[in-house]
Amino acid sequence: MSPTNPARPLPTAPISLHTALASFSALWSPRIVTHVNDYDVRVAKVEGEHIWHVHDDTDEFFLVLEGELYIALRESDGERTVLLPQGSVFTVPRGTEHKPYAPSGAAILMFEPTGTPTVGDRHDGIPDHVDATTGHALDL
Repeated sequence: MSPTNPARPLPTAPISLHTALASFSALWSPRIVTHVNDYDVRVAKVEGEHIWHVHDDTDEFFLVLEGELYIALRESDGERTVLLPQGSVFTVPRGTEHKPYAPSGAAILMFEPTGTPTVGDRHDGIPDHVDATTGHALDL
């Protein structure tokens, strides 16, 4: 494991996730709250459907902060959907095609290796409403 990248300084004070989420309105376009080793900790507001995509080399961790999130999964034995109510976590295994969606909207926290695109390594195209696939720096 490599140490935290000195070019990415860590915050020197606690960060309120509520404040972080209130600082932007773009959907499916995460903000990077902090870093843990070579991983970004990202928050995002989501509503409606994302796209089917796959992360070939990394798992994807989700924590639902507000609302509820559904994740459709295409697995070797067929499709299934998991429901994550507020406060729930779920990890999509690497190589699993999935599509998150939130009919009523949600706020989520994700752990992903720095630079990992939120649309995965294989997808059908980036929706117009997604303005950053690797996250924006949080501007507080």
